[in-house]
Amino acid sequence: MTITAPSAEDLRRMMTDQLIATGALRSACWIEAFSGVPRHAFVPEFTVRSQGGKHRYDQEDPMWLTAAYQDTSLLTQFDEVGVATSSSTRPSLMATMLEALDVVDGNRILEIGVGTGYNAALLSHRLGSDRVVSLDVDPDLVTAAQIRLGKVGYAPRLIAGDGMAGCPEHAPYDRLLATCGVGRIPDAWREQVCPGGVIVANVGYGIARLRVDRDGRASGQFLPVMAAFMGARSDTDSVSATAQQLTRMLINRTGSTREISLPMSLGAEMAQFLPDLVHPTVKTITLKNDAGHETHCLWEPYTSSWARITLSDVRTAQLEHGGPRDLWAEREPLLTHWVSAGRPSIDRYGLTVDAVGAHTLWLDGPTNKVGALQAL
Repeated sequence: MTITAPSAEDLRRMMTDQLIATGALRSACWIEAFSGVPRHAFVPEFTVRSQGGKHRYDQEDPMWLTAAYQDTSLLTQFDEVGVATSSSTRPSLMATMLEALDVVDGNRILEIGVGTGYNAALLSHRLGSDRVVSLDVDPDLVTAAQIRLGKVGYAPRLIAGDGMAGCPEHAPYDRLLATCGVGRIPDAWREQVCPGGVIVANVGYGIARLRVDRDGRASGQFLPVMAAFMGARSDTDSVSATAQQLTRMLINRTGSTREISLPMSLGAEMAQFLPDLVHPTVKTITLKNDAGHETHCLWEPYTSSWARITLSDVRTAQLEHGGPRDLWAEREPLLTHWVSAGRPSIDRYGLTVDAVGAHTLWLDGPTNKVGALQAL
């Protein structure tokens, strides 16, 4: 008995059926887009993280085609220190964000982050290539994506430039989708979206869905998923510090010491989501010693403020910190508020960005303000 390997069409159908079954895909228009756009055409080679390691696939690998249709992120570019700088986002997250846009026929959309071009193809399939503008800081990515898009029949407008500045020459837009991570919503994005338009963007570890009003404010709730896209880059030379570099920088520093009480486990999802909103520029790593004790290290590069939080038990820790900012004192009130509010889920939180760019976090409604978020 001969077993025939599934075709690209079979794998695409199976991927789409899985996205429907999990609820990530709901609308007929997006189901048609995922059914019609070949993901593998945009990822001739990629790397997948698995079980603490990495596996690289190319078209010579017999599992390349199958791997291209798994519900996982495919890493497609790395900088000189090995940090991933571009990827094809896992399809379930892409579908969730596309559904959140609530597009209608005739909408014009700006995508921040061309990447492989796959997402631009999905948008072009739904709205038409002439309604899609996609921007990326890396001209090489733009060129490669343009070629791949053309081969499968799409021709959106792709532009090399700083995504944080948007694309004013083709504004205004009805929708804006950011497939890169940001700490704050840039003013340019709000200013280039029509009143009534929608912004869907990865802010910290959350996905914010914001509607722009006539006064230039953008407000809305976070989606019920956590995610961390690669951070937006202002130029192609931006290089992230690796975990090893941060470890060497922080492990032997000495500073002020005190014992603290922890309102929640620092490994919990909300202990990532909430502090990252307070500290969008703070880098975090977690270390374990030979005895299994965890140390959470924080580093704020602009002021050289740092903290090491070494767990004594589940609810107490030793804090050592230095620099002009007490990073733990800045983030602890938000964690304590979450506990006192009954441990609300991420989608009960919302964000308002006013007409001058000030960001305010709220719970269950814009009038129930949790606190103002510091500007970058």
